Amino acid sequence: MPLSRLLTLIIGLTLILGLVLWLVNSLYSLYSYTAFTAPFLANVLLLLVITLLAALIGVFIYYVLLFRKGEKQKKTAPSKSVQIPAVKTEVAEQTLRAIRQQVAQIEDEVAKRALLSRSQEIEATLSRGELQVVVFGTGSAGKTSLVNALIGRIIGRVDAPMGTTEAGETYRLSLKGMSREILITDTPGILEPGIAGTEREQIARQLATGSDLLLFVVDNDLRSSEYQPLQALAEIGKRSLIVFNKIDLYTEADTEIIIARLRERVRGFIKPTDIVAICANPQSVQLENGEVFHPEPEILPLLRRMAAILRAEGEDLVADNILLQSQKLGDEARKLIDFQRRRQAEKVVDRFAWIGAGVISVTPLPAIDLLATAAVNAQMVVEIGKIYGCDLNLDRGRELALSLAKTLASLGVVKGAIQLLSTALQFNVATIIVGKAIQGVTAAYLTRIAGRSFIEYFRRDGDWGDGGITEVVQRQFELNRRDEFMQEFIQSAITKVIKPIAGRSKVEGDSKDSEI
Repeated sequence: MPLSRLLTLIIGLTLILGLVLWLVNSLYSLYSYTAFTAPFLANVLLLLVITLLAALIGVFIYYVLLFRKGEKQKKTAPSKSVQIPAVKTEVAEQTLRAIRQQVAQIEDEVAKRALLSRSQEIEATLSRGELQVVVFGTGSAGKTSLVNALIGRIIGRVDAPMGTTEAGETYRLSLKGMSREILITDTPGILEPGIAGTEREQIARQLATGSDLLLFVVDNDLRSSEYQPLQALAEIGKRSLIVFNKIDLYTEADTEIIIARLRERVRGFIKPTDIVAICANPQSVQLENGEVFHPEPEILPLLRRMAAILRAEGEDLVADNILLQSQKLGDEARKLIDFQRRRQAEKVVDRFAWIGAGVISVTPLPAIDLLATAAVNAQMVVEIGKIYGCDLNLDRGRELALSLAKTLASLGVVKGAIQLLSTALQFNVATIIVGKAIQGVTAAYLTRIAGRSFIEYFRRDGDWGDGGITEVVQRQFELNRRDEFMQEFIQSAITKVIKPIAGRSKVEGDSKDSEI
């Protein structure tokens, strides 16, 4: 209750109490005086006073109850208006609708079908509302034994060799007080050798990423190879429990030491209470009479912690996971569309680069610096813009082309390109041919740098970024002067520029010889 309201209430009650005391004292004096002269009138007066006091008490109680009811409504109002799981689920549904719109733009039919299939799986999860618990860890940590113990029946080979679980195997489990059904998935072991082990680990990581709750099973302190996937899953928001299994192999003191180390290693992204020590498949013990005693699994601490988390956070865990999966799917769709657009845009750039090179090779310019403006064609800019959903007219295309051409010249890219290409060409063709071809090849090279710079511009929704146009052009120049790119570019230049020039020179020479 606010302090001002509390003070007002205290002052009001004090005044009312004072007035009541004054009234009672006055009425008592009046009653004493009247009782001697008119006893009947005194009794009537006493009845009226009692009725008035009862009415005052009733009014006071009524307003106190009304005030408390208002306070309760204020306290409970936020819980009605804020429903985190519902909000997250709604965002996931909106993301899935956006994904379907994005998928329609994808040309690769295989990728399109895969994305649609996964979006349908997420929608099915939305409707079913199951809690997905994934058991994750190395093949020797005892994951299958843990699943066996959790569901209370044998579902796989115990003490199986590494690599037995080829794919995720899912089983059902019910907990008291849980309205949702729990699905427990046993995953292939991680950190197994060979190509097959790597493939199984990828399956395990995908299953872990799709979990609502992750049980990360270890049988000792965390190795760095185990820590890295655990931290990566925590960074994307996976709710995780570290399950320290096989404690029957350690003394009580050693168990406490290992638990302390685990808590220290994961401090900051996993709570100390989320590190649980168990024994899923205790070692058998031979008794003195020769009989073999098989102890019961010690997994009660894990069951209690799982139940507490799933009951308290289950709705949020489902909503968070659905939102994460839908956002991941949206990111994949955007990457596919970006790859598709980039490939289309690079084809446009290559086409304009070699068209410009051919024209300039036939009609060389008197000044090589003019290639800075010839390197960027306004029509190329317009076509790249259309690929990225940005409709530009030719005037805007010329404006952008001129701006980038000036940047190419001011940065010395034109002169640097001439020197770079002259040196490269001299190692591949005759010097006399290099002189005739250098302008055309340089024009193609500059057009490619300019075109790929514009691809970055349109990929950022018409923004050059914090470093501006200068940083983008410089980065593209550095990328396009690397050896692997230059080798591919020079081979294309020889095919599309050098050989046609050499062919024309031979024809011209033959015609002159025939005239002589």
